[in-house]
Amino acid sequence: MTTSLERYTDRHPHAVDVIVMLALMGCAALGVSLITPGIDRPDNTLPGELPAGISCIALLAARSHPRTAVVVTTAGAASLSILGYLLTPLLLAPTMGALYWLAALTDSKTTRVYGVTTIVALVGLAVIYDPSGDVVLLKTVGPFCWLLLPLVGGSQARFRRAYLASVQARAEHAEQTREEEARLRVAEERIRIARELHDVVAHHLALANAQAATASYMARTGPEQMQKILTDLNGTTASALRELKTTVGLLRQADDPEQQSLDPAPGLARLPELVSACQAAGRDVTVTTHGKPQPLSPVVDLTAYRILQEALTNVTKHAAVQAADVRLDYSGTRLAITVTNNGPVPADPDPDPGRGFGLIGMRERAHSVGGDLRVGPRREGGFEVAAALPLQPRALQEGDQ
Repeated sequence: MTTSLERYTDRHPHAVDVIVMLALMGCAALGVSLITPGIDRPDNTLPGELPAGISCIALLAARSHPRTAVVVTTAGAASLSILGYLLTPLLLAPTMGALYWLAALTDSKTTRVYGVTTIVALVGLAVIYDPSGDVVLLKTVGPFCWLLLPLVGGSQARFRRAYLASVQARAEHAEQTREEEARLRVAEERIRIARELHDVVAHHLALANAQAATASYMARTGPEQMQKILTDLNGTTASALRELKTTVGLLRQADDPEQQSLDPAPGLARLPELVSACQAAGRDVTVTTHGKPQPLSPVVDLTAYRILQEALTNVTKHAAVQAADVRLDYSGTRLAITVTNNGPVPADPDPDPGRGFGLIGMRERAHSVGGDLRVGPRREGGFEVAAALPLQPRALQEGDQ
C-alpha cells in the first residue's frame, strides 16, 4: 500500500497538493476557533480565516517556489499571532508544510537561514502579543518544536534522495565498468588466442615448408635421405594438428568437459622436440644451458617455449644462414633466453627490428609475465632475440610479499 501511495504521489503531484491544501484549510478553519485564554473571541473570524486560507493556497507553489511559500505562510502565521490567536499545529500547518518543502528541495544553508528566521519571527511575535502573560511557555516552546519538526524531516528526505541518487549512480557506474571490463577481457582473450594460433601455425608451416623443399632437393641427390625427411615432415604436420586442436579448444565452452583437451601446455621440456624439428628442416640448432635449471611456473614455461618457437621459426623462414644458437641462463629468480644466428653485418647497425605479428606476440608474452624482450640485428652480424623472464609470474611474486 505504501508503494502504491508513493507511486501515485510521484505521478500526480499537483493532485496531491490540492488534496493537502483542502485538508489544511479545514484545519485552519478549526484553528481560528481557538484563541488565547484571557482574550475575548473576535465576533468576526474572517480576519483570521483570510490569512490562514492564503497560507494554504500558497502551499500549491511550495514545490516550485519553496522560498516564496515560506515567506507567505510565515506572514500568514504572523498575522494570526498579532490578532491574538494561539499558534497551534492547526494554524502552523501551512508554514510547517512550506518549511518541509524548503528543507527537502534546497540546500542546507538556505534551510538554516529561512528556518531560523521563521522560528525567531513567529516565536518573538507570540511573546510580544501575549497580553495575558501566563501562557508564554506554551506560545514559545510549542511553535518552536512544531516548526523545527518539518525542517528535520525535509532535511532527512533530501539526504535520503541524495543517497539514493548516489547509489543509483554507483550502480550505473559499476554496470558500465563491468561492461567495459567484459569488453577488455574479450579483446584480451581474442589477442591471446590469435597469438597462440600464430605461433602454432607459423612455426609448423615454416618447418613443413623447409622440410618439403629439402625433400624436393633430396629427391634428386639423395633418395635415401628423402625418406627420413618425409617421415619428419609427417611428424611436423601431426604435431601442428595436435597443437592446433589444443589451441582451438580454448574457444569451447568451459562447461563442456567432454570436448576440452587434456593435453598439457608445451614448455621447455619439449625443447629437444623443437630442436629436432628445426634440424629436420635443415637448420643446425645448438642449445647451451648455464646455471642450475630451476622449475618454472606453467605460464612462464609456456612463455619461454613460445618465444623460443617463434625465434627458431624466424630463423627457419628468414635467416641467411643454416645455424642458430640457443642459450638458457638461470640466475637467481630469472631466466635469460638468447637466440642468435650468424650472418652478414647489416649496413645499418640499428634498423627497425620489424613489426611482424610474431615479434609483437613475443614481446606481449614477455611483458605479460613481468619480463622483457629485445630483438634486432647484431652489430657483429646476424639477428638476436633476447628475453629475460622471471621464474614466477609477476602477480605471484607480488602476492608472496
